[in-house]
Amino acid sequence: MSSHSTRHRSAVRGAVTAFSLLATAYAQTAPTPGQPARNNAPIGQFEIVGDSMVSAQQMFLGTVDKVYIIDKTEANPKQVNGHPAWASEFSVSKKGGRTMDIITNTFCAGGNVLANGTWLNVGGNMAVTTGGARADDQKAGGQPYEDPDGGQSCMIADSLAPSLLNPCDDGTCDWVLYNQQMTSRRWYPTLETLDDGSIIIIGGAEWGGFVNDANQNNPTYEIFPPKANADPVKLNILENSLPANLYPLTWLLPSGKLLIQSNWKTALLDYKAQKETPVDDMIEAVRVYPASGGTAMLPLTPANGYTATILFCGGNDLQPDRWTTDWDIAQYKTSTSCVTITPDVATTYNKDDPIPEGRSMGNLIMLPNGKILLLNGAATGVAGYGAQDWTVGESYADNPVLTPAIYDPNAPAGSRWSREGLQASTIPRMYHSSATLLPDGSVLVSGSNPHADYAVDNVKFPTEYRVEYFYPSYYNQRRPQPQGLLDQLAYGGPYFNVTLTKDDLAGDVNNIKETQVILLRTGFSTHTMNMGQRFLQLNSTYTGNADGSAVLHVSQVPPNPALFAPGPALLFVVVNGVPSVGVQTMVGSGQIGEQPTTQAVVLPAASIISGGNAASSGGGSSQHGGKGHNAATSSFRANAALLVSSLLSVIALASFL
Repeated sequence: MSSHSTRHRSAVRGAVTAFSLLATAYAQTAPTPGQPARNNAPIGQFEIVGDSMVSAQQMFLGTVDKVYIIDKTEANPKQVNGHPAWASEFSVSKKGGRTMDIITNTFCAGGNVLANGTWLNVGGNMAVTTGGARADDQKAGGQPYEDPDGGQSCMIADSLAPSLLNPCDDGTCDWVLYNQQMTSRRWYPTLETLDDGSIIIIGGAEWGGFVNDANQNNPTYEIFPPKANADPVKLNILENSLPANLYPLTWLLPSGKLLIQSNWKTALLDYKAQKETPVDDMIEAVRVYPASGGTAMLPLTPANGYTATILFCGGNDLQPDRWTTDWDIAQYKTSTSCVTITPDVATTYNKDDPIPEGRSMGNLIMLPNGKILLLNGAATGVAGYGAQDWTVGESYADNPVLTPAIYDPNAPAGSRWSREGLQASTIPRMYHSSATLLPDGSVLVSGSNPHADYAVDNVKFPTEYRVEYFYPSYYNQRRPQPQGLLDQLAYGGPYFNVTLTKDDLAGDVNNIKETQVILLRTGFSTHTMNMGQRFLQLNSTYTGNADGSAVLHVSQVPPNPALFAPGPALLFVVVNGVPSVGVQTMVGSGQIGEQPTTQAVVLPAASIISGGNAASSGGGSSQHGGKGHNAATSSFRANAALLVSSLLSVIALASFL
């Protein structure tokens, strides 16, 4: 066969693949989101709604209706399989649920989601008995808990599918123990999903304690699923940042590198080349556990070129020799400092607006309108508990911060933090509390247990089971109900069309100009972090119709899986700062491995049709629509044009053979 023929056959195969991707994207539309179950929620306030059954040390949103909660081994009153439960499934709609059996001691484990939608829970602590004492039998565990050692465990919840009709919603799924242990023990490890949908597992200690030390430090990383004969890889930053190097703060960057921040040290890791590069030290405060500052990656948007900036807020300024328990650390003042770093551009930290008061253990939760909610935590002290004579009960922190604050990354410097319209919770959320965004745009908050075991009598900060919902300012407003959202998104390829009615646009078609489509992963919440949390605005243009409706032309995920790792996420359409109810979508192939990428199809020019004429907006006129054409007609024409053009490309290429 000639090289000319081979080239054309290759071109045809590529065109056929592109056409197949287009047809798949065209067919897979998610159910149209409706309205939240209520429109009279207490705006800016917390509402106690239910019981978590186990204390929410770890938590993640698994389906649009199910939140999974994980505790450490302790004497929770709720039972499962003849022993106290330390895992549960909470229904968002029913505000209750069922206990689950997670088998090993998941105390201070880490978690994240794989590309296929399976959630992974890794590491933990030794088998214990009452009061957290070491059990004699580490394989079977001791009475009354019968909790095997979790230090090298890999638990998987194979229950998460990319649609509302997944197995988890029928109450039959449960945690199972993976058949291969990690290479070494890890207590307080960090997990980050990589661009191929596998997960990197970083750091930890072998046996634990208040902070780490050289005798039990695990300054390495490994990748799950494990490859044959793969050894853990050393990380210098985890050797150089003792003793406060547990749960190192880690993000996959658009460059494909990982930013790792631990104690005062920072490094970039090229995990594929196994090359680590030290960069500038953190400034003003320690952010990592147990200082436990809040952290989040700011929104990735077309306007900022999908450039990653990381925000760090709170923590404290303790130097390495001060991480001891021979002084009253519970009354030590926390930091108000916030700083940012944009590591793919420059490796220096920059000061940002300070938070209203110092805070340790404050979660930063991404909202679909692009703002960030800060809640939970304490004004003095650090994460942890113990039996010293200065502890507050057993807590290493005191003076809970009950009032949330909201950060607006688009506000001018000096005015990014606001408390306007926000009211305090009545529940202190101290060590081992967590929070996650819900599909309706509210935030679920639960947990708090700064004790070695279950403790509710005569203590200032009891083991907490109450679940709260926090309602942001947009909650009671009429939500957009977009039609045409996809339940699976590719990296690049054809755009898709989303239709919005005049009511969705609040009666003004010009509101389509600032409408956004947001992809948001809520992450795995534990110890002030939401591992894997990420916010990405999809690129879009629009065609506004004469009847007041409009069509959004929306690019799929940019063809770089490091921007937004594959796996399940929520998809929102935001009009005038008001989000639709989020629908669950699968990003990427749904499989672990190198993700297919294709060049993004160019979007139509933005336009508003008025009286039969298309007035262009920022880039020429659009060919979509005309006098009397409604949103459905515009959407049909856009999709039909893409299908026909792709098919013609295949036919034209085939004619050369």
